[in-house]
Amino acid sequence: MSRESETDRSSDEASPVTPSAALPGALPPELRAELIAFRRDMHMHPELGNQEFRTTAALKSRLERAGLAPRVLSTGTGLVCDIGIPRAAGAGQGSADGGGRPMLALRADIDALPIPDTKTGVPYRSTVPDRAHACGHDVHTAAVLGAGLVLADLDRRGLLPNPVRLIFQPAEEVLPGGAADAIESGVLDGVGSIIAVHCDPRVDAGSIGLRPGPITSACDRLEITLDGPGGHTARPHLTTDLVTAVAKVATEVPALLARRVDARSGLAVTWGRIEAGHACNVIPQHAELSGTVRCLDLPAWRDAPDLVHAAIDEVAALHAAKTQIEYVRGVPPVVNDPVVTELIRAAQTARRGSYAIEDTEQSLGGEDFSWYLEQVPGAMARLGVRRPGSQDRYDLHRGDFDVDERAIEVGVELFTAAALIDGNRL
Repeated sequence: MSRESETDRSSDEASPVTPSAALPGALPPELRAELIAFRRDMHMHPELGNQEFRTTAALKSRLERAGLAPRVLSTGTGLVCDIGIPRAAGAGQGSADGGGRPMLALRADIDALPIPDTKTGVPYRSTVPDRAHACGHDVHTAAVLGAGLVLADLDRRGLLPNPVRLIFQPAEEVLPGGAADAIESGVLDGVGSIIAVHCDPRVDAGSIGLRPGPITSACDRLEITLDGPGGHTARPHLTTDLVTAVAKVATEVPALLARRVDARSGLAVTWGRIEAGHACNVIPQHAELSGTVRCLDLPAWRDAPDLVHAAIDEVAALHAAKTQIEYVRGVPPVVNDPVVTELIRAAQTARRGSYAIEDTEQSLGGEDFSWYLEQVPGAMARLGVRRPGSQDRYDLHRGDFDVDERAIEVGVELFTAAALIDGNRL
């Protein structure tokens, strides 16, 4: 990937919090500049889930130049790369080192979103129509790449106490998420724990948000079709009034579920699309409704499909509408392991101080990092990307989303400190 100029409004300013020298592995200035350039180039060339061929090739090339042996995942995009494992002991083959020590995995997601980039006045705006890194995956990727390069250098100097695995995962934005395919490819073989970060525009760059236990919600997709014989709007009593039926499903199903599920589970059905009819005096034969099912509680999420199906059928039957329901399982909540959460806390404290850690609330957003945590203990931190003192209100999944690029350095040093502390605890 090409190097962009370092004249961004945030990248040349001093870090908001000075990193500690208590641990090796601080980010060298030249690597910091390279990672900013890498992030900008990736931002300019966003790729959708399972189409991240350019990004995969760029990551593979850079890791190989560092003397590492990355392996492309079986899906054709995404990478896994081990550090600190001798080639003879199975480097790059999805195994722990020769001594059988479990690895710490660092995960990044590499895909973009199918929305236009609406930023103005920045040299790294997306060059691909209707494609944008509007969720910060380019920052996650640059941080894990930088951590890998720093840890590889420490390993060459004999300062890496335990092997580490880098996971560059495709298709996080595609339900049920590319994590399932990555796991099937063996990325967790030999892994003892896993950590990740996610950009948070509500937290200042230099800080992270932490929460033990659930930090995201489950997220599923719901597609409903309703059908009837159709007819004249003058005689709705002789047919199925399908527009009324779909409107009732849209309004009454969420209300019905609110009375059938413990309110503390946070089960919420929210619609994003409704479509029916073509003329004002014709009762249609077909209607469609689609949305998401989100849930804060893991046991309630497991029961959600049956509950949602039953509620839809009950409401539709009252209006004599025939239904077809496609309930697409997405992702369970990310439930942070308390021990791994404390590892992240210790790493951030070592690098930036305890004042650079905030408590964070559970979000209703979904994240397929949760699939890894079904297999091994792990935790995700919220990586602050808001420029300190800024009044801008950027949000995720918006075309104008942008970050304070100093967050990349924070992510790199968080990951490297976690690897060093975790290795020394064994």
